[in-house]
Amino acid sequence: MICITGNNIISSLGFTTGENYGKVQVGISGVRRYSGLYGIPEPFMAALIEDKAPDGANHPDEFCSPLEQTAILSIRRALQDVDVDPAHPRTLFVFSSTKGNVEYLATAPSGAAAVDNRLYLWHTAQRIAHHFSNPNIPVVVSNACISGAYAMLVAKRELEAGRYDSAVVVGADHLSKFIVSGFQSFKALSGGICKPFDALRDGLNLGEAAATVILQKKAKPCGGDTVLAAGAACNDANHISGPSRTGEGLYLALSRIMRGRNSSDIAFINAHGTATLYNDEMEAIALHRAGLDAIPVNGLKACLGHTLGAAGIVESIISATALQHGTILKTTGYSSQGTSYPLPVTTENIPTEKNGFIKMLSGFGGCNIALLFEKV
Repeated sequence: MICITGNNIISSLGFTTGENYGKVQVGISGVRRYSGLYGIPEPFMAALIEDKAPDGANHPDEFCSPLEQTAILSIRRALQDVDVDPAHPRTLFVFSSTKGNVEYLATAPSGAAAVDNRLYLWHTAQRIAHHFSNPNIPVVVSNACISGAYAMLVAKRELEAGRYDSAVVVGADHLSKFIVSGFQSFKALSGGICKPFDALRDGLNLGEAAATVILQKKAKPCGGDTVLAAGAACNDANHISGPSRTGEGLYLALSRIMRGRNSSDIAFINAHGTATLYNDEMEAIALHRAGLDAIPVNGLKACLGHTLGAAGIVESIISATALQHGTILKTTGYSSQGTSYPLPVTTENIPTEKNGFIKMLSGFGGCNIALLFEKV
């Protein structure tokens, strides 16, 4: 079995999983209004990490990127209570991000021969892995919003194939003028704290995070472990930015992870829940088609923002922590049903004795993923 044995979240809500979970549990939001940031004339709502390198960080000068620093700090903290050697040849590093150090485009030298390697995701992944003296070539996963979840699925497959014994999976994205202005051009940003699945939802909030899970292959999991039991990724190739009208890709992914399983064992579904009109509607359609629309649904982005390439990892950790506590978390920002197929979206924290949850995400280019987790 592939188990999560260590984890950490760095986000607008704090620098540990405990801090983040505690604030999400009571509905505290890290989303704030920013004016003039990055030189963008239009104000926007976002969940930013205010201190990118706490604790003195003490990284060598070559680790000049705040993104790399927060990723390294997150990994350090995830490894603290886990018996995993990050420098061992049987340990794999997997890095997920949608934009990496894209802010360096603004200062990159001109000319074909003058290349700033900091712009490349492979270079960022190598810096992170080399910091921990890992001898392997790190794997990079950059697949829009599903990147973090897909990175966990890639690591699971590598461990199951016997190529490694453990994996350090880290997802990280920071905001920049490039990212915020891009979403503004789509008219996708809300002017307030977002409202997942709500009738009055009007867009998403962007967020920053670095999050890490340590995955290990175990013959017999320990109490307190969370097992990544199944995963499936499907691309419906519907549109470069618009989700499928029929939820085809997400429906296929959900159907595959539930094959041979009983939905009555699932405590809740942690949805992508971006609070955009089309994404939330598509998720409702996919859940209806998959016969899973009676299971409690929650979304976390009103607290954390949409953390892009880290979202799948951040939200899986929060959901796994909730399940370990026997809790289904409420959906901050939601108040009234807003999708054509009604969903049982949570409005308060609910106790549960069930042992599984589904994490699902969808992204630009028609990518979709569903992961099934079970607690021991």
